[in-house]
Amino acid sequence: MQEYSKKVEIRWSDLDPNFHLRHSVYYDIGAYCRIAFMNENLITPAAMQQFHVGPIIFREECLFKKEIKFGDEVMVNVKLNKCREDSSRWTMVHELWINSVILAAIITIDGAWIDTTKRKLTVPPGVFITGLNKMPRSAGFRMESK
Repeated sequence: MQEYSKKVEIRWSDLDPNFHLRHSVYYDIGAYCRIAFMNENLITPAAMQQFHVGPIIFREECLFKKEIKFGDEVMVNVKLNKCREDSSRWTMVHELWINSVILAAIITIDGAWIDTTKRKLTVPPGVFITGLNKMPRSAGFRMESK
């Protein structure tokens, strides 16, 4: 897959007192995009419940480059930047674009899979690995061994 992106509508409630996008909404937009990708690739909430496995985030960081304002057309994408061979840990990168030409923000997250019963990190089931392998790769993507 070359690109996975979603269009995002900016709501009045997403703004801060300076009339631009509130900082925490950037993270919500990133989550919306990656969860939509997972859901479309069989990593659904139902599958997470069935296998007792869910994603966990260790670090989430946003580089704010340009302000997003009410009325801006915003697209967000997601790319896999780094992944262990067994898909147990990964790094994803999101880019938020205004009008498809202005890079507004870059969100980087480091995550893994947790067994929701044992409350311990785990290797995901095969269907999750297959889904994750369909995610577009960043230009600097690297596969890591354990």
